[in-house]
Amino acid sequence: MVKRKTKNNTKKISKQPRELDGIYILKIVLYVIVGSQWIRLSDTAMTKQIPIPAGLIIGSLFAMHDHFQIDRKIEYAILLLACLLGFWSQTGLLITALH
Repeated sequence: MVKRKTKNNTKKISKQPRELDGIYILKIVLYVIVGSQWIRLSDTAMTKQIPIPAGLIIGSLFAMHDHFQIDRKIEYAILLLACLLGFWSQTGLLITALH
């Protein structure tokens, strides 16, 4: 019995699930809100403050575990810009230590 070699010229196109535009815009807004959050530790006289970028840390964790990892660079850039915006606009949580 002779076996024939058949060429399969049909290419399988893998379709990646696409993200809707509304979901993408919602994610950007959430990254801006989360990224601008800071925790500031201060003493009672408010002479020293230690700023901690909590939103940048939490937002980076969200971006690393995102299902659609195509836009990770854009999400990191948005987080950094939101972090700087939050630092200068004093958004976040202020914790004062009582002596």
